[in-house]
Amino acid sequence: MRIYFYKYLILLTLVSCQTPSIELFNGKDLKGWINYGGGKFYVAEECIVGEATTGLPNTFLHTREKYQNFELEFDVKLDTVLNSGVQIRSNMYEKDTETIRWGGRFDKNGDKLIINKKRKGGTFWGYQIEIDPTSRAWSGAIYEEAGRGFLHTPGANETVKSAFKPLEWNHFKVRVKDNHLQSWVNGVMVGNIYDDLTATGYIALQLHGIGKNTSKANKKILWKNMVLKKL
Repeated sequence: MRIYFYKYLILLTLVSCQTPSIELFNGKDLKGWINYGGGKFYVAEECIVGEATTGLPNTFLHTREKYQNFELEFDVKLDTVLNSGVQIRSNMYEKDTETIRWGGRFDKNGDKLIINKKRKGGTFWGYQIEIDPTSRAWSGAIYEEAGRGFLHTPGANETVKSAFKPLEWNHFKVRVKDNHLQSWVNGVMVGNIYDDLTATGYIALQLHGIGKNTSKANKKILWKNMVLKKL
């Protein structure tokens, strides 16, 4: 009897130690989210919708809370003329900032290629998981918005590049643990890098600016089933 009691106690402890999943989107409204930049975000048919609008720069719908180590899963579908991404560990520059960073590349002399750029206060920046339905097919690549640019790309890997299905619902998984960043598209691993620039920040949905391109106006991005598990 005592053996069964201890087995039950161990099982109960394991269950209680499991981190519960957090639904970032309730399927009804944008509670828990903040519109940063004035983009057109709304809820329709239990999805978060981002609708492209001319005359706006990149805009973001970000969580009220910041997150550090986690697994994030979501489904997304968008028009093939658009480009988007989901920000992780992202923040805003509080004032005009000059960023000096190594871009992970070398110049022709073998020296580190340093990226030096000036950013305006209020600029939203940070790691981004690329959503690219175009023929370039870089969905799942890891990018730094308003920073160093692409930290990783699929290159010529056709298996990875064909993981994303244009005009269909696609399932993304992102895992960040300390300095290790990973991404999957429909079960296929795309990104797997180590970078320690940012330890915590917001999760955000990007609505990419389209300039004056009226052919992209009113095209939509849809997100649903956004679930996060802290690590």
